[in-house]
Amino acid sequence: MEAINDSSGGDFILVGFSEHPELELILSLFVLILHSITLVGNVAIISLSILDARLHTPMYFFLRNLSVLDLSFTTSIVPQMLVNMWGGNKKISYAGCMVQYWVALALGSTECVLLAVMAVDLYVAVCWPLRYTTIMHPKLCHLLAAASWSSGFANSFLQSSMAIVLPLCGNQRVDHFFCELLIIVKLSCVDTGPTESKMFIARLIILAVPVSIILTSYVCIARAVVKMRSAEGRKKAFGTCASHLMVVSPFYGTTMFLYLQPKDNYSQDQGKALAVLYMILAPTLNPLIYTLRNKDVKKAVRKLMGKEQA
Repeated sequence: MEAINDSSGGDFILVGFSEHPELELILSLFVLILHSITLVGNVAIISLSILDARLHTPMYFFLRNLSVLDLSFTTSIVPQMLVNMWGGNKKISYAGCMVQYWVALALGSTECVLLAVMAVDLYVAVCWPLRYTTIMHPKLCHLLAAASWSSGFANSFLQSSMAIVLPLCGNQRVDHFFCELLIIVKLSCVDTGPTESKMFIARLIILAVPVSIILTSYVCIARAVVKMRSAEGRKKAFGTCASHLMVVSPFYGTTMFLYLQPKDNYSQDQGKALAVLYMILAPTLNPLIYTLRNKDVKKAVRKLMGKEQA
């Protein structure tokens, strides 16, 4: 019998954590607090990097892009997640689901590339300090940022276009707290093996290439630091890289574990827990990591508060 293509309408049901009702209220409050911190922290970084002239550098330009990404990423997921957790209605429209997984994948892919760009910026700052402003001029920075955003959205368009044509045949129960592309693909009533293989290659590229760039950058940075005679210079270099490493490690660790592991080893509950870490907790920690460890940002905050007090 020919499969009926029901991929063009109907609501999806987001199961989320409803199988553990005793945890839903506690988790929803936890998510609400983290999302509030994410909003405040990232808006603060964006505002400070625009208002304070001392933060008009390549590093803070890329950090501003990262904050915009984190802000958009969590906002595309958390409001719908909280609505579903607080209300009895777990539904999301077909169009809403398609938009959500397209936006989430686009922003996540963009962050993969942007973190690699930030590693290159660190490499130039540590290894070529005297030529840093010449190499990382505004045109190049804008070009690198544009490349990050365009490659992320192109990856999402590629994978989403493969998923949206698959017939669902009435299977619209999504065992996650958001419309995750791979789960939507598994709802199809036809053989998805070839589609999943193509998507795996796309995920491998968008993850492996940036990771390779990051590792190469840090190898070069480590060599440069070892050759430094000044202990103060080595301390400053390590301090510059520490914040980036603290952001990169959990982000790539969770995403690679989630999206590159064999299907036979995949646990849905484990997937939900890890998704909370990199989609909700990581964007909360990023502004804290960069502000608490950064003297320039602290000075900008004190300067801004001083103006307000005046």
